[in-house]
Amino acid sequence: MTERLVIFDLDGTVLDTLRDLFTAVNAALRQNGLPERTLAEVRGFVGNGIRKLIERSVPAGTPEETAEAVFRDFSAYYAAHCADATAPYGGVRETVALLRSRGYRTAVISNKADFAVQRLVSVYFPGDFDYCAGERAHVRRKPAPDMVNAALEALNVQRENAVFVGDSEVDVQTARAAGIPIVSVTWGFKDRDFLLENGAQTLIDTPQALPGILPELYARCTNKN
Repeated sequence: MTERLVIFDLDGTVLDTLRDLFTAVNAALRQNGLPERTLAEVRGFVGNGIRKLIERSVPAGTPEETAEAVFRDFSAYYAAHCADATAPYGGVRETVALLRSRGYRTAVISNKADFAVQRLVSVYFPGDFDYCAGERAHVRRKPAPDMVNAALEALNVQRENAVFVGDSEVDVQTARAAGIPIVSVTWGFKDRDFLLENGAQTLIDTPQALPGILPELYARCTNKN
């Protein structure tokens, strides 16, 4: 089989990180005398990296120096507590193992800070991914295609042999920018209706459904090229 790659988003796709993000956001807000956010609010704020999460979490009109202090405090707290309540979604590790047994390469890319991506993948998915990367200097965050392109280059996989799996509109936009198919998952941070409204076309409700739909997606991409 031609070497094929499945690229996964991290938060909301392979890992349920919401509770730890929520706790870290509110710890940083409290530390700076700002009102806390609800779990539902934080759920809506994630997807574009930590800095954007903090920009959305602080009240409108917050002075820049205060917002920067919240960002620093969040980063310090989350570095120490990013794995307190986080856990893989049920069936993800088994699905990744099945894909790898069938010859697929696997990767993770995320707008989360790279230090947290590396730690979480090493804790929860040791040996499960051939490549993983978070936000780094000189590599544009999703929805720019740069992170996808970096994974393709690092693993020497052709674009027509890659599929992206994610849970958000940012992931839909990223796949479109990179010119690869997207599989949108409904168990993450965005619901089915939201995903459909934001361009999702292929959706799955369980990780176990992924292997069965991949051959059609690769065939569609190969025929297009």
